[in-house]
Amino acid sequence: MRLTLAVEQWRSGERYVRDLEGRLGTKAEDVVTAVADELRRRLGGAFTTNELVDLYEGGVSWALDLASRVAPEDPDAWDSRITDAAFLRYLGQAQDWGGGRIVAREA
Repeated sequence: MRLTLAVEQWRSGERYVRDLEGRLGTKAEDVVTAVADELRRRLGGAFTTNELVDLYEGGVSWALDLASRVAPEDPDAWDSRITDAAFLRYLGQAQDWGGGRIVAREA
């Protein structure tokens, strides 16, 4: 259930970013990229959906700090929905995520 709720929130963030235009849209994409890079650093190449949700639920204030460094002149680019979009995009790389759902892996 917690994954379902997180994914819905992350999808909402993705829709928000997708609808942005102009300078803010460009800065938002820069922030998404930076947050995804940090997720890669924190989780490594092999991670599960549960690990990603755990990281998210543990707090993402670090993403606000990162966004403020990436777009210091654009506080609108610090919106938490932009972080949510990065989590959704990174979710696609989870070992147990496939086609929008958790997939069982054989041992």
